[in-house]
Amino acid sequence: MPFLQADQFKHHVDSFNAMDEETIVNLIPNTQSWQWMTQNIPLFTCPDKTIEKIYYFRWWTYRKHIVQTPAGLVVTEFLPPVSHGGPFNTISCAAGHHIAEGRWLRDQKFLDDYTRFWFRGDNGKPLRTFHHYSSWIASAMYDRYLVTGDHAQLIDLFDDLTTDYTTWEAERLRPDGLFWQFDVRDGMESSISGSRTFKNARPTINSYMYGNARAIAEIATIAGKEKIAPTYRSKADALKALVQKTLWDSDAHFFKAQIREDGLSDAREEIGFIPWAFNLPDAGYEDAWIQLIDPHGFWAPFGITTAEQRHPRFRAHRVGNSEWDGAVWPFATSQTLSALANLIRQYKQSFVTREHYLEAIQAYAHSQLENGKPYIGDYLDGATGEWIKGDNPRSRFYNHSTFNDLIINGLVGIVPRPDATIEIDSLLPDRAWDWFCLQGVPYHGQQLTIIWDQTGKKFNVEPGLNIFVEDRKIAHSPNLSRLIAKLT
Repeated sequence: MPFLQADQFKHHVDSFNAMDEETIVNLIPNTQSWQWMTQNIPLFTCPDKTIEKIYYFRWWTYRKHIVQTPAGLVVTEFLPPVSHGGPFNTISCAAGHHIAEGRWLRDQKFLDDYTRFWFRGDNGKPLRTFHHYSSWIASAMYDRYLVTGDHAQLIDLFDDLTTDYTTWEAERLRPDGLFWQFDVRDGMESSISGSRTFKNARPTINSYMYGNARAIAEIATIAGKEKIAPTYRSKADALKALVQKTLWDSDAHFFKAQIREDGLSDAREEIGFIPWAFNLPDAGYEDAWIQLIDPHGFWAPFGITTAEQRHPRFRAHRVGNSEWDGAVWPFATSQTLSALANLIRQYKQSFVTREHYLEAIQAYAHSQLENGKPYIGDYLDGATGEWIKGDNPRSRFYNHSTFNDLIINGLVGIVPRPDATIEIDSLLPDRAWDWFCLQGVPYHGQQLTIIWDQTGKKFNVEPGLNIFVEDRKIAHSPNLSRLIAKLT
């Protein structure tokens, strides 16, 4: 017996359709958006109606970017064609975000096509535009497998993944063992520490490549190529050691970019949190997170700034083009909140809490408005919430970040695993909400429903946290503490 009925939430989509002129139509037009959503998305409800609305808004916008091409289905960032786009207007910069968000949908064919497209879309070879931007695609593919339980594509593309890693080493590995990147090729142009000429070692690409190496090692075992796994574990271990030794500023207590290949930037930037998105740091570096919640650091009324606000060059460019010198970028917010989730769950520290995670999600949700209507664009002013490009047709519905992954994996707390086990570790603080329900989550080929009902009266269930597989309850806890259960 379902606890939620899809029609309870149709009014959200009706309002989104009514506000949209729909000048560009891809595979799924607005008229079919609700039908597609009822067939594909997990239903979600909670007491915070802004978070609930933005949850449905982000699925509604995501489907706008699924495009049918002669090469199969792909996912785009922009709806209008952009000059820096590749075939079919694709851009590799946010591919990791696209996979993370899309892994929670029921029909995964489009992600199969899209992932294969990057590796074999040019007559069986990788797209020439694939390496225009740094990428954590191998890590994202493995994380997707942890949700779906389907390893067929990982095995099929295993040789492509190792070739891709080797190509990155040939293109971007410095003699000291660290990867370098221009800030614009991280998708983070005009940053305080960035350069378009110097081969700076940045926490971004080195964390991505660490995550990719770890993922390839795991995939090697799945693919029956165990002899390859130690090579990639060694690559990951070497990167971890170098990042901690070379990119950690022991005075500023922060991971930073190198500048001019000599020394570290004098600015703390949001990219310093990215290592935790891939569980790279050992214990002992957690005090960097003091800066997250410092109002002179990264904590702003409408989100997490991309540079510390106390820095003299914070928002110094102010040209309204694409500045990563302090504005709030949803792309970076997604990475930081993923990192924060890992920190809270896996590291012993007292600097940041579940309360901070919820507050950040609330700020993120409330920022996704323009003239009172749901809106997701490039970047915004953290102090005022103003979208810096305004309601720009080019950046409207910008598919360059995650939100629903942060709800499902973060607040609700589904922690994907490779075994036939469901783990719930909600980042919702105790007593923050009396209830929530996430229904119909595809996981390892089955449908999950997660209900938190403090009194049991909202959904007529046993008071507390309940996990259902299909119509069968498999686990219960009287509180929101970590809960693990076998799927069968």
